[in-house]
Amino acid sequence: MNLPNKLTVLRVLLIPFFVTALLWEGGENQTLRYGAAVIFIAASLTDLLDGKIARKYNLVTNFGKFMDPLADKLLVCSALICLIELGQIPAWMVIVIISREFIISGFRLVASDNGVVIAASYWGKFKTTFQMIAVILLIVRLESLALVTNLCVWISVILTVVSLIDYLWKNHRVLTEGSM
Repeated sequence: MNLPNKLTVLRVLLIPFFVTALLWEGGENQTLRYGAAVIFIAASLTDLLDGKIARKYNLVTNFGKFMDPLADKLLVCSALICLIELGQIPAWMVIVIISREFIISGFRLVASDNGVVIAASYWGKFKTTFQMIAVILLIVRLESLALVTNLCVWISVILTVVSLIDYLWKNHRVLTEGSM
């Protein structure tokens, strides 16, 4: 197993530790919440690192193509579901975010079956950035950053919808014609 794949597996293995730290004592232990934030940030950074290494050293594998996006979704969805449990984010927002991920994953699968590779868009990258920032701010739960946290959550939800619409608009022929 190459280094990028090991980093992807590490990201998945960090999820139970992250969830435990975040939910311990009903999420009331601020020290553990900081620990959860550190784990989430570290796991998120492995995503950047594994992709850069895989591309730079031509270490792209089928395992990595499959597991990397799955690991990302597992990490973010775990965080969002925990934040619902802690009463920090409404379920409908998480449903919107997770639904977008399922739709895009399905779309990419259809495109792949037709020999089409669909790259991530800038909207998707902005969405991911704001999602990560929002999740980290929600995890650390600082009253002094409540306005910024709420703003980041709303921006991430809006960008989720915008990126989905952009993605579908630019690639609708994958479904309607079977190719691009």
